[in-house]
Amino acid sequence: MILRCLFFCALTALTLAGCTTPRPQQPARLGLRLAPAALGASISLQQRLAVEREGRVDYLEAALEIDEQHVGMIGMALGQRVMSLEFDGSELKSWRHARLPEQVRAEDVLEDIQLTYWPAEAVRAALPAGWRIKEEGMRRTLWSNDEKVMEIDYSAEPRWHGKVVLTNLRYQYQLTIQSAPMGP
Repeated sequence: MILRCLFFCALTALTLAGCTTPRPQQPARLGLRLAPAALGASISLQQRLAVEREGRVDYLEAALEIDEQHVGMIGMALGQRVMSLEFDGSELKSWRHARLPEQVRAEDVLEDIQLTYWPAEAVRAALPAGWRIKEEGMRRTLWSNDEKVMEIDYSAEPRWHGKVVLTNLRYQYQLTIQSAPMGP
């Protein structure tokens, strides 16, 4: 039992910390807080996430629900909930497993969700000075001044169907999201 708990905590820490921990010399994340209604759709997805960093790949299962009033996400590893978040457009509530590293922040997870799925126009309107977003076909690119920070490649329209590959160049991780609709 103790070995299973240690394995669970190590896997969870590596999986989630790999996609949210900034390098010490790098600036903080954007801190986006876009209104759920700005997505322009209601979605309910089951997702399998693969996080690759420094040659290692870790997996996480997630359920994501978004409607006009809220964004909700639950993350699971080895069949146990490791984190959850609820965002109503103004307040972000989150829960995290006690052994999850503090570097794993709901704010960063919400930001990646919004950068990936919200329309470029909504993201563009919320970006601080010096930041820009560009879309060409099935690729979205985020820039800070002249530094390319992130590339997101989509396999389908709407963009939450199929596979999404988010490459964060600043924090040096790649997140691959395979989504399937929930329900009948």
